[in-house]
Amino acid sequence: MTSRALYLRLLAYVRPHRRMFAISLVGTVVLAACEPGIAALLQPLLDGSFVDKDPQMIRTIPLLLIGLFLIRGSADFVSEVAMKWVATRVVMDLRQSMFARMLVLPTSYFDRNASATLLSKITYDTNQVTTACTDALVTLVKDGLTVVGLLGWMFYLNWKLSLFTLAIAPVVAGIMKVFSKRLRQLSRRLQGEIGELNRIVEEALTGHKVVKIFGGQAYEAKRFDRTSNWVRRLQMKLAASSQAAVPGVQFVGVLALAAVIYYASVEAAEGDITVGGFVSLFGAMGMLFAPIKRLTKVNEQLQRGLAAAESIFTLIDAEPEADHGSRRLERAHGTVRFEQVSFQYGPDLPQVVESIDLEAHAGQTIALVGASGSGKTTLMALLPRLYEPSSGRILIDGIDAQELTLASLRANIAYVSQETVLFNDSIAANIAYGCAVPPSREAIEAAAEAAYALEFIRELPDGFDTQIGERGLRLSGGQRQRLAIARALLKNAPILILDEATSALDTQSERMVQAALERLRAGRTAFVIAHRLSTIESADRIIVMRKGRIVETGGHDELLHQGGVYAQLHRLQEGVPTP
Repeated sequence: MTSRALYLRLLAYVRPHRRMFAISLVGTVVLAACEPGIAALLQPLLDGSFVDKDPQMIRTIPLLLIGLFLIRGSADFVSEVAMKWVATRVVMDLRQSMFARMLVLPTSYFDRNASATLLSKITYDTNQVTTACTDALVTLVKDGLTVVGLLGWMFYLNWKLSLFTLAIAPVVAGIMKVFSKRLRQLSRRLQGEIGELNRIVEEALTGHKVVKIFGGQAYEAKRFDRTSNWVRRLQMKLAASSQAAVPGVQFVGVLALAAVIYYASVEAAEGDITVGGFVSLFGAMGMLFAPIKRLTKVNEQLQRGLAAAESIFTLIDAEPEADHGSRRLERAHGTVRFEQVSFQYGPDLPQVVESIDLEAHAGQTIALVGASGSGKTTLMALLPRLYEPSSGRILIDGIDAQELTLASLRANIAYVSQETVLFNDSIAANIAYGCAVPPSREAIEAAAEAAYALEFIRELPDGFDTQIGERGLRLSGGQRQRLAIARALLKNAPILILDEATSALDTQSERMVQAALERLRAGRTAFVIAHRLSTIESADRIIVMRKGRIVETGGHDELLHQGGVYAQLHRLQEGVPTP
């Protein structure tokens, strides 16, 4: 996307707030008009007061100066406050657009992009963009009009001398063009390094226990210092490149100013210009330096903002989850059938799941076992369409899952994983998470009781209103798992996925969670990914997977009798030597 297209798209986020933006621009225009007014007052001040000693001028000019600065100050206040309002709204709108898109991105997108990098886009990049579409625009308008106004006054006083000032415009434009490309490149690199810095911090914080136990402090500090130093170096390069343009512009301006002084002195000697006119012209030219300097430096803001805009719009334009289904499934009976389902994470990668044929009737419990990497979890991720099958199809009650809307498909599926996902909120809010209609407190308590969680919840200081901390770390593993089961119970979906829900628990916690899971599975079609085979002995059917394929299927006793893969796994867990 070209710079012009990027900038126009950014301005589209300003359009909804055009009234406040117009107020800011009016204030900016008034402020810009006051600048040549100051230079214009110098001529009557000198010629009328000091040369002609006009009493009327002696009284009038100070009052005009006071009035001019009152208007100038009021316009500056209105411009700054209104523009800050617009800037904060643009930041909010961009962040809302980005977050809304993140919520509908496919799981594969998050597999490819670190969460810290996405966080950096929302926190850092949006701030860079607003300087480009608000602050930089105000600078362009205010200082651009100031330059035009001052030049207009200078041409009014003496058009010949003013031509020297216009001569610097092409040189200034050339200098800015040279530095623009480098500023954009440096801004892109800086955004990437800040994303990397966020990733390192996030990993160190989430893995702080491993860092401590394995003595990784020095390693993490070294990683952070290296990346932090790159951020500093890039910031310095950006500042140096931006500042390098200023002396060049000022030097060209000084050459023009020196020429004006020389020829103005010649004209003054010949009587073609008055003292007041000369000082006013000279003052106006001197006042040009500040806005020209700011206009030169605004290029840095624009390039940083445009580089950030590229990053932001890449996220906003990312393809959301495919949701082409048009049929709604109110409540499924629970029959699920996999027909020749295969899946691979990329066209050049091996098959993770290959030619799976599997049917689960309503109310059945299907257990999936196998070594790590056999494709159990990936196969179950295909059911709620977190990933799309590479080939084959999945049917719910005889309807192809591709024909169903994602919302109605997932409304019929509940999920409890080994790594319990809880939010930094109250216990009640975590149990009721995702409910379209807020459930009653009685329904939440009933779900907690069915999940054998009511006892420990009542012992907490605030009961169901207790804040559980980030990822529920104020609770034990078994307590967190029971809250996840309560959440699934409250959803009351006909299809259930249990992904090694007890593998990380101690024996006592496992016993309580297993009892809660038995209640949860009752009357539902359940797919249980099991690590401990003792937990799935009562399953209606056990599916044994190896390298993405189903190699055995049957009941517990039947598979033991066959003496195949399942029997070998069972002997290993029981500690019985393999014959």
